[in-house]
Amino acid sequence: MRRRGLLRLGATSLVAGSAPTMAGPLLPTVDQTTGPFYPDEIPLDDDNDLLWIAGHDQPATGTPTNVIGRIITVRGKPIEGARVEIWQCNAFGRYHHPRDRNDAPLDEHFQAFGRTMTDAEGRYRFRTIKPVPYPGRVPHIHFRVVTPDGGELATQLYIAGHPSNAADGVFRRIEGETRRQGVQAAFRPNPDDSAELLAEWDVVMAQETG
Repeated sequence: MRRRGLLRLGATSLVAGSAPTMAGPLLPTVDQTTGPFYPDEIPLDDDNDLLWIAGHDQPATGTPTNVIGRIITVRGKPIEGARVEIWQCNAFGRYHHPRDRNDAPLDEHFQAFGRTMTDAEGRYRFRTIKPVPYPGRVPHIHFRVVTPDGGELATQLYIAGHPSNAADGVFRRIEGETRRQGVQAAFRPNPDDSAELLAEWDVVMAQETG
């Protein structure tokens, strides 16, 4: 049975808190490449639960992970109605894309791409797998955010403290330790489900109003 009830945003321990009080503007999240494997065609099942595909009788292979956070402005204001998309390789290190020619297995049960809309507090939520290395790349999840006023950002989320981050060519191009820290999140045990992980990450758009 598909566990869609887990994906509703609400006042639980899995929902990011309110914006902090700030003396000045935040640094915008760094813009990064979408890479070659953004879907040529959006899958029929494109919701925010990448572990289960509609009509399938088993979930994707991999460590179940909840990725949650907010889309906010440089002033910390939430952006309602932003479209948030993610895509990543499967647990074997292969993208579900015709141009990915590596010989790792496909996972027919992994949705590979998902999208959702932020709520009134700018919150988003996905259920996916913990990212794994791809040939030539450190573990990461691709993000694309489009705001109601036409703002757009493509970026990537990395595992905080992963030993290979510093050797990754895309990660190394980020200038400044503060901005590098801004694209990393801890993938820690989920306090609501010990079999799953939780990563919390806010994306800061380069705009002052939501």
